[in-house]
Amino acid sequence: MIRVAGEAGLLVETGSLAVSHRLDAALCASRPAGVVEIVPGPETVLVVAPGADQGLLRGRLEELLGEVLASEPGPEREAGQAVVIPVVYDGEDLDSVAELAGIPVDDVIARHTGRELVVGWLGFAPGFAYLTGLDPVLHLPRLATPRTSVPAGSVAIAGPYSAIYPTASPGGWRLLGRTSTRIWDVEADPPSLFRPGTRVRFEPA
Repeated sequence: MIRVAGEAGLLVETGSLAVSHRLDAALCASRPAGVVEIVPGPETVLVVAPGADQGLLRGRLEELLGEVLASEPGPEREAGQAVVIPVVYDGEDLDSVAELAGIPVDDVIARHTGRELVVGWLGFAPGFAYLTGLDPVLHLPRLATPRTSVPAGSVAIAGPYSAIYPTASPGGWRLLGRTSTRIWDVEADPPSLFRPGTRVRFEPA
């Protein structure tokens, strides 16, 4: 289903993150006229096209979505090497994460670094990527009381996701450590180090 989203957007309901990634890739490879922004989400893709013919755009989106759904499922991950993020594991919540998970601190670090994660989507703040594929043992709820300020570069977990805070901001995720890797730079092109489908691997610094 495709819904109107504001004055210039159409929201495509994909039903899954895998389909969102594939539709995002198809739109980026063959961008319809007038489209200025494509924002994939867990089960949607927002397409923003100010001034475009909404009828024509809707038709093209329906066509692309049909092609994606009819095709063989493609890989959700981008080709090439994973982005490696060095982390100093000294976060304020590291000990409490270990306690809640029922494992030693060293095991928390080993589980966080032991598998590749994939950028599901970006949201909450510019450059904030929700990384999927976190070890299930580390699936813990957000803090009951969020912090008023979390430093940029903080590496954190919440629920089934991990993330890196791109800038200082309030936040309720559990902090495992910090990285010096800059993942958001307004002067870079593109400004975000990540995009949906990017493979990410953490390693101890």
